[in-house]
Amino acid sequence: MAAASPVLQSVHHVALICSDYLKSKDFYVNVLGLAVVAENYRAARDSWKLDLALPDGTRLELFSFPNPPARPSRPEACGLRHLAFVVRDLDAYVAWLEANGVAVEPIRVDEFTHKRFTFFQDPDGLPLELYELPE
Repeated sequence: MAAASPVLQSVHHVALICSDYLKSKDFYVNVLGLAVVAENYRAARDSWKLDLALPDGTRLELFSFPNPPARPSRPEACGLRHLAFVVRDLDAYVAWLEANGVAVEPIRVDEFTHKRFTFFQDPDGLPLELYELPE
């Protein structure tokens, strides 16, 4: 009889490589409001590593590397499609993003869950989603 498979508990972090470290740091910290946990320069790799956290403890690791290769980010390209963040008040967050110069797509409603969501992009064009889960 096969043993039961181990259980994944949660997502610990998502790692992103950016093309302009200072621009992306400003976006994720000052626009999206993620908390800085640690920031380290790795001289051997000429790379910054910025550890960020959401209120629930989920981490986002932001890396810089000299001349990273481009990656296709078309919505239907194979691989990571987008990164989604939970918000309590979608309208307020959209207004905040737009006030900070971030273009946001029109709000839509998920046909299966009936929850509201929208998409926008980070400075490198990575698709990001806001998914509304009111309390």
